[in-house]
Amino acid sequence: MSTHLRNGAALLAAALLASGCTAVAPDGGFGAVADATAGRIGATPRLARDEQAARTLRDSVRAELARPLDMDAAVRVALVNHPGLQATYWNVGIAQAELAQASRLQNPALGFKRVSGGGDIEIERSLSFNLVGLLTTPLAARMEARRFEAVRRDVGAAIERHAADTRRAWIDAVAARQQLEYARQVNASAEASAELAARMTAAGNIARLDLAREQAFHAESAAALARAGKQVMATRERLTRLMGLWGADTQYTLPDRLPDLPAMPAELQDVERIALEQRLDVQAAKADAQATAGSLGLTRVTRFVNALELGYAGKSETGSPSARGYELSIELPLFDWGGARVARAEAVYMQSLQHVAETAVTARSEARESYLDYRTSYDVARHYRDSVIPLRKQISREVLLRYNGMLASTQELLADAREQAGAVNAYIDALKEFWTAQANLEAALGARVGTPAAVQAHEHKEHAE
Repeated sequence: MSTHLRNGAALLAAALLASGCTAVAPDGGFGAVADATAGRIGATPRLARDEQAARTLRDSVRAELARPLDMDAAVRVALVNHPGLQATYWNVGIAQAELAQASRLQNPALGFKRVSGGGDIEIERSLSFNLVGLLTTPLAARMEARRFEAVRRDVGAAIERHAADTRRAWIDAVAARQQLEYARQVNASAEASAELAARMTAAGNIARLDLAREQAFHAESAAALARAGKQVMATRERLTRLMGLWGADTQYTLPDRLPDLPAMPAELQDVERIALEQRLDVQAAKADAQATAGSLGLTRVTRFVNALELGYAGKSETGSPSARGYELSIELPLFDWGGARVARAEAVYMQSLQHVAETAVTARSEARESYLDYRTSYDVARHYRDSVIPLRKQISREVLLRYNGMLASTQELLADAREQAGAVNAYIDALKEFWTAQANLEAALGARVGTPAAVQAHEHKEHAE
């Protein structure tokens, strides 16, 4: 190998070393995303990287489905089994591969030319590589690193959204089961009341108007039972879709009723700040703005020179000594001075800043609204549990005592049964609204409310300040 070729190869090797090539991690960088979101949502997302991993995940899903599915178990199933979510996980690997590619120089170009004629042979050899690529590779790598972080946060935000949707779907499905069971009880009671009223009307003990009222209530309760059955099917199917289940796996079992209210609601201070610190969509918007700023810097660097190449050139002719040297090619900015590219980059950057501001405003508002909804829903559900339902039970006992003592009519007893049914249904709705409000609050804050590690860290920070 000639001295010039050795020098060119040494220069290329040094350039490759200086570029700081980034290796592609075996998991595509998804492990860091899974670890970051696990503590925030109470479940660990896992990527099915190959058939063996997919079989392991399927076994874990079937183990979860073998017992009654609680809320957290439903989330665990969804995070490892939903195909669309699994597809989103691969965005991290794609972004990491692009980062690794941006950290590498373009391949050198080897040129060879042979011309013969009149008994003479002329041979030209060249080895060139993109000099602008060498100069801008570190900046491009930093830009792609910021984009990689933005993609990781976007995927984390998608995981949290899917977990929140699964929690809400589980709450709706269990509440529908609970309401269906109570609707069956009400319908059976209404049927018995209508039969009793028919016999009493035949005996002349009550008027036909009272019989019509009982028959109407029975008809309405039958319609309510049908609607409750339809709601059970719809909510269960939505939960099934979010968990990515099909076939025999759809025969999972849900609890018969919603969890009871916690002893006390969570007391959170400065929910706006918690949301701004913890929400991944806010962090992703910031990272996107930083990546855009990096892109603007790269555009300015290459504004005038965007096709500069430097390389070794050699030439030999028959009967003449070999000639060696180098060649340099550069694009002359005669028509395009790069102003349009810079103007576009600046406009995109300003647009990204406004997007950050919009995301922050939305996060603040959703945090305030969700926390107010959470506290109000807790108060309403507790009011039904501690006041309305006990009073209704007390009234029912008194009416029954009066009826047994012949101080109350059959119509009063039946009317009280209808009112009690309405109160119980209202309590189930209030309980459902509370658990939905808690799921919404967790999504708005980017932290669990029951065991909010992020909130505790925030409170520790407040005390330190």
